[in-house]
Amino acid sequence: MTETVLQKTIFLRAEPETVWAYLTEPERLAEWFHKPERPLAAGQKLEMFGTTSGDLLIWGEVRAARPPEYLEYTFTIKPLGDAVSVVKWTLDAVPGGTRLGLVHEGLPQSAEAFGLILSLDSGWDEHFAKMRTALHEPVEA
Repeated sequence: MTETVLQKTIFLRAEPETVWAYLTEPERLAEWFHKPERPLAAGQKLEMFGTTSGDLLIWGEVRAARPPEYLEYTFTIKPLGDAVSVVKWTLDAVPGGTRLGLVHEGLPQSAEAFGLILSLDSGWDEHFAKMRTALHEPVEA
């Protein structure tokens, strides 16, 4: 059986330093994802809270933070139970902006868990759409 890994790549009209802020700074994260109490930094506990509910939604530990090119943290949510997955972000400068890559690995392998995989896959798509909206100001003609 092959490992279940979610992989996504998007392009953003912003420099890597700006995209990095949207991956690590509480106020920027709250615009498209969930809000931590402090900026994400290597070796720190990861706790992200619902922007409206205030409930703890995601927890783990930041394993690596090399601005503005690589961020990695463990990622656990209630539906994962005791399983700990890993989220890895890569940022590459490209002409006109940034290529942002996501790898979410260590996900459950069972057929019973496939609904959770579909939810995470859809969730990342929704969050990426919110990130694009937050980063891309309307262009005036």
